[in-house]
Amino acid sequence: MTDLAHLLDGLRCAACHTMNVLWLDPVRALVECAECGQAAPAVTYPDEGKTA
Repeated sequence: MTDLAHLLDGLRCAACHTMNVLWLDPVRALVECAECGQAAPAVTYPDEGKTA
């Protein structure tokens, strides 16, 4: 993990079902589990939900 990663508190890993182990790395646009190592791309929306 890099220093810029943020803990996603209150979320559960879909692969290993462990709570509070997901990290968001905005530089690599990944969400990664610290327990099992599973990674998934972070989905972002350019308008941040401002359009209907």
